[in-house]
Amino acid sequence: MPPQQQELLPCPPPPSGAVHVNDGVSFRTEATQRVISVHGVVFAHYSVEDRAAEAYAMVTLWESEYAAQTQIARAFGYSARSLRRYQERFEAEGIQALVRKPGRPAGRRFGGRKERGRDQTILHLKTKGASNRAIAGKLGLSEKAIRKRLRRLGWQPQTELAAAGLLFEQDTTGDTSPPSEVSPNTTEIRKGAAVAAAERRGGTHEKIEPAPVSRDPNPLDRSMDRLLAAMGLIEDAAPVFAPAESLPRAGVLLAIPALVASDVLPVARQVYGSIGPAFYGLRTTLVAYILLALLRIPRPEALKEYAPADLGRIVGLDRLPEVKTLRRKLARLASRKASQEFGRELARRRIAERGRMMGFLYIDGHVRAYHGKHTIPKAYLARTRLAVPGTTDYWVNDKKGEPLFVVTAEANAATTRMLVPILEEVRNLIGPRRRVTIVFDRGGWSPKLFRKLLAMGFDILTYRKGRVRRIAEKRFVLRTAKLDGRPVKYLGCGYFRTTLQLPG
Repeated sequence: MPPQQQELLPCPPPPSGAVHVNDGVSFRTEATQRVISVHGVVFAHYSVEDRAAEAYAMVTLWESEYAAQTQIARAFGYSARSLRRYQERFEAEGIQALVRKPGRPAGRRFGGRKERGRDQTILHLKTKGASNRAIAGKLGLSEKAIRKRLRRLGWQPQTELAAAGLLFEQDTTGDTSPPSEVSPNTTEIRKGAAVAAAERRGGTHEKIEPAPVSRDPNPLDRSMDRLLAAMGLIEDAAPVFAPAESLPRAGVLLAIPALVASDVLPVARQVYGSIGPAFYGLRTTLVAYILLALLRIPRPEALKEYAPADLGRIVGLDRLPEVKTLRRKLARLASRKASQEFGRELARRRIAERGRMMGFLYIDGHVRAYHGKHTIPKAYLARTRLAVPGTTDYWVNDKKGEPLFVVTAEANAATTRMLVPILEEVRNLIGPRRRVTIVFDRGGWSPKLFRKLLAMGFDILTYRKGRVRRIAEKRFVLRTAKLDGRPVKYLGCGYFRTTLQLPG
């Protein structure tokens, strides 16, 4: 057997007390000093009592990809969650965020005010043309942290945003050349589409408002539009959307076509006009309330649980209005006392568009819990199975279940008391001669009420629960009709308008 070959470069044994993180990283502690080595080269040297220095060393090892997250956490005696928390703090606020402040640490939440302010600063500097290295030097962060933050925010160069068609057309007043990224025929195309939509509805088109214009090149920094609103030069901020790979709750935007088709915004403009110069104008306020309702956020106070910047990107703004702003806008609209006129005008448009669906109208009441300061009677709330202070909303729906209008009863008036004023409003909307069948549940059963409704020119379709006197069979007459294109036969009782469908 040949003699064993001697090693040309023998590896000295590791010093006593060295802790191995992996094959290339180790550290040794003597007294209060600790030295971290990477492939035999000193990587960091600090005191074990300096927790910020140790956190910075661990984060740097991780971001430099010298060791895995679990390896670093296990070797230094931390959890992987703590290491991730250190990395998030360092990425958001720099090395000063790793220093433990005296007293109880304040709770941190992703998307806090400081972090959003830093994001806005990064985007502002990047829009001005600053490099990632220059931004990192200004904020005390690493270039890699800036790059990751820009990727998370979905930032792209301005040329790419314009090419993607995400910017609204710029005002060319005083400019001899139109902007290259927007076609000069965009406004005409939008006007033509609006006119065609109005003609399809069978009515004359209204005055087409010009498309809103934004002066901010960056969708996530609307400082210029806010300045113009403060100067009283704009009444509402134009929606400008930024590209993003992942945006929570963005699926609610699928409701925008239905919102436009409902004519809520034109009617609101017609009834309320304007709420004055503001960044959050009438259109933004209405869209915000409708989308919040679809997101299952029933009250403005619940907005405290969401980041305004994330919700703002859904509506094309840098941030959604907060609780006090929405409350103030709603109070300003309520002071006009035009809610009945608003609902009546919406109902007129729906009747003009879907008049054929008004042969049958369904009326039903729904209890809404009351949380105000006034003392009002209690009502049974089916959702909680309890009697709670509340008001009753009476909805009038057409044949397909689409709402026509809603009336809030005073002091929980019963259905028998509310049907007459509701149907008087219906008669004013649909005209004096049209015959309509009213469908409601047993809450409206009252022979005295039936006489009034029949005298008003309405047919009745309802039911009564419990034992009732049987109607003689001779009072029914065989009739034929066609429902949904299918012939049917039924026995009809002339006075009560009772229907019994027969097979075949």
